[in-house]
Amino acid sequence: MTTTTKSSPAPDGLGSKLAYLTRVLKTPTIGRTWETLADQAREANWSHEEYLAVVLERQVADRESAGTTMRIRTAHFPAIKTLEDFNLDHLPSLRKDVLAHLSTATFIPKAENVILLGPPGLGKTHLAIGLGIKAAQSGYSVLFDTATNWIDRLARAHHAGALEAELKKIRRYKLIIVDEVGYIPFDTDAANLFFQLVASRYETGSILVTSNLPFGRWGEVFGDEVVAAAMIDRLVHHAEVLTLAGESYRTKARRELLTKDRDK
Repeated sequence: MTTTTKSSPAPDGLGSKLAYLTRVLKTPTIGRTWETLADQAREANWSHEEYLAVVLERQVADRESAGTTMRIRTAHFPAIKTLEDFNLDHLPSLRKDVLAHLSTATFIPKAENVILLGPPGLGKTHLAIGLGIKAAQSGYSVLFDTATNWIDRLARAHHAGALEAELKKIRRYKLIIVDEVGYIPFDTDAANLFFQLVASRYETGSILVTSNLPFGRWGEVFGDEVVAAAMIDRLVHHAEVLTLAGESYRTKARRELLTKDRDK
């Protein structure tokens, strides 16, 4: 003989009361799931504490997932590229243990920086985005842009007499990513603005920078060896510097394509 356990309906008025309470507390997941989970609790003979833990875990999981989605969307990544999608075999110069440590995002609460140096085509932007996504998943606010766009943003604020306010706004982000330093040289004004961006985050917020040039050539980019040296000093004081070497992804892909066409 099979015994079927029937769920007990909630007492009159309890459903509407819980709907009100979850709305006031802004816990919509609890509002959607409490009744189903209550049925499961009765069938499995959960204690009150076990039921409460499951309900709260469901709410927290949904909130964290929604928060991660929002942080990734507002980071303005040019594309979604994860570390899991990165081909580490292509880049033997990249220490996997260092990358694994950086992926934990523990450098961010310590306001440490990450510098990725190497020639074009090695995947520096992919790594930067991947680390940015890991930071967002860890609960940190992130903002991504190219070096040129960062300068344009600061220049507009400076011309409007609101540079300090803009730097303060940027400081709200726990991690900012500055991609492609070195591709386009900066004039004196741009170099000074970039220095102020770096200085404003010194020991207060993390910066992740990618550059196709070694530090020894940054003076060419910023047009002033002194400014470049001062900027590098602040960036590397608390930083993980990864110098990458290898064959360009794009060059390799093109060669493989040409080889495939030739073999047809």
